[in-house]
Amino acid sequence: MNTMKLKSLFIANALLLGAGFMANAQADSSAQPDNAALIKQGEYVARLGDCGACHTVAGKPSFSGGLAINSNLGTIYSTNITPDKDHGIGGYTEAQFSDAVRKGVLPDGTRLYPAMPYPDYAKINDEDMHALYVYFMQGVKPSAEQPPETDLSFPFSQRWGMRFWNWAFASDKPFRPIGGASEQVNRGAYLVESLGHCGSCHTPRGFGMNEKALDSSDSDFLAGGSLNNWDVPSLRGVAHWNEQEIVDYLGKGRNDKAAVGGEMTSVVENSTAHMTDDDLKAIAAYIKFLGGNPPVPAEDTQKASATEAKLTAAKNLSEGERLYLDNCGACHFVTGKGAPGVFPQLDQATIVNAKDPTGLIHTILAGAQQPSTARAPSTLAMPGFANRLTDEEAAQLSTFIRQGWGNNAPAVTAKDVSEVRKTLTK
Repeated sequence: MNTMKLKSLFIANALLLGAGFMANAQADSSAQPDNAALIKQGEYVARLGDCGACHTVAGKPSFSGGLAINSNLGTIYSTNITPDKDHGIGGYTEAQFSDAVRKGVLPDGTRLYPAMPYPDYAKINDEDMHALYVYFMQGVKPSAEQPPETDLSFPFSQRWGMRFWNWAFASDKPFRPIGGASEQVNRGAYLVESLGHCGSCHTPRGFGMNEKALDSSDSDFLAGGSLNNWDVPSLRGVAHWNEQEIVDYLGKGRNDKAAVGGEMTSVVENSTAHMTDDDLKAIAAYIKFLGGNPPVPAEDTQKASATEAKLTAAKNLSEGERLYLDNCGACHFVTGKGAPGVFPQLDQATIVNAKDPTGLIHTILAGAQQPSTARAPSTLAMPGFANRLTDEEAAQLSTFIRQGWGNNAPAVTAKDVSEVRKTLTK
């Protein structure tokens, strides 16, 4: 082969290699933005699913687990779900990841406890599941953090028994749109029933500690329940709020009537505050679509006026009324209405009129803090009065609040307060 032919062959090969390199480079550059978009979508899906609330502990890497979840069975610790191959989920295929999230089954056959809300996550669609997998594998930093092992007492330590629990109480049915409902309502239904797993707290539990219903076809769904002795209100219709007030509560952590407290603080901070306006409106539309709550009774204006007048005069006060003026009146006022968007109202508030007074007592003793969100960045805090009030004083104060203005709830005893005080973190 002569020199000219060798040169020609070399040039041709170089051109082919160059063309291949350019083609691969173009393919990579076109794929990269798509992958970035998928990771971003997966990050949003993780927010919708509130994954960070259980799998991230303050001071530890994101999603590295270790949160202690108190249950009736004992303490369950959340796992490391970073893409670390030894301590996290880095070795999971997408199918294995889906089985863990939707079915509560790990690659080795180990079965998760339903503290992981897989009965609700079963309804996550394939598109969101794929985006979630890509995000956790490519958008989350691996961590070698090793959370404590969950070690429940017998017989709850026998995880194989969860196979029968799943057969009795879980479902592998995908999300089913509500016939005749609008696209917005069905978007809200999908978010609430699947990723939002709202039913895990707001649906009553059965004898097997199972959610009595998993979707809106059953009237038990979102009909209210109890969590750590706090009454969890029904979400069916939420007659006392309009749609915008629901949107504000979820997006800001407060509205003109109420502010988040208890477990909902974490839900807003880690999940709902990061939702788009459209998704928040869809959730509100779905909740209103459900209906089912009795209408709010007409305000007893005569009783409310009598309470306001007595507090204003500040004469012949009961112990509870005096304690209210000394400790609460500056923010919640003699009207019990608070300040819209700043201090929640006490008159006809759900937490005040709950059958179980634990939530109100806990708030009085430990205080509360509204989360800082993008839509409402200011952080407003209520101080706790545990060191200021005796059990009897806190009981008198709670009783007045539960029976003043238009409220009509049973009295609180010093024993009730003592039991709640024991649960406070020192």
